[in-house]
Amino acid sequence: MAPTIAVGDTLPEGTLSYFDDADNKQDVSIHSLAAGKKVILFGVPGAFTPTCSMKHVPGFIEKAEELKSKGVDEILCISVNDPFVMKAWAKTYADNKHVKFLADGSATYTHALGLELDLADKGLGIRSRRFALLVDDLKVKVANIEGGGEFNVSSADDILKAL
Repeated sequence: MAPTIAVGDTLPEGTLSYFDDADNKQDVSIHSLAAGKKVILFGVPGAFTPTCSMKHVPGFIEKAEELKSKGVDEILCISVNDPFVMKAWAKTYADNKHVKFLADGSATYTHALGLELDLADKGLGIRSRRFALLVDDLKVKVANIEGGGEFNVSSADDILKAL
């Protein structure tokens, strides 16, 4: 297992997938989204799961304007789900204008971050730990990483406090 990403680390390079506004699947380098920018990369254990769907993601959507007013260029949500699931999940948030939903279907990028969570006992396989990173020009400035099943330090409000 890779070491867990920490403050001061450089965000590892990796490729994630999403669907653009024209409904075309795109593979994108995380460095192309984050280099030279201030970004929030937050990870959730799974699309359509209760805490992710009702608390974590809505918080970032509701606070997106405030985050952007504090200099955040991109708000990126990553989950170990395929791009079709992430596209369907994103569509459930009609008021979302700023959060980009990125798929890490095989958990390759999650592994590079050192943030895998084995939920095989719950029938979910390898997933991502819940986390929120504040990254400035590829350097991790804040790394709020949750323990399994927790939602205490990775909310949009927690990131706002750090800005």
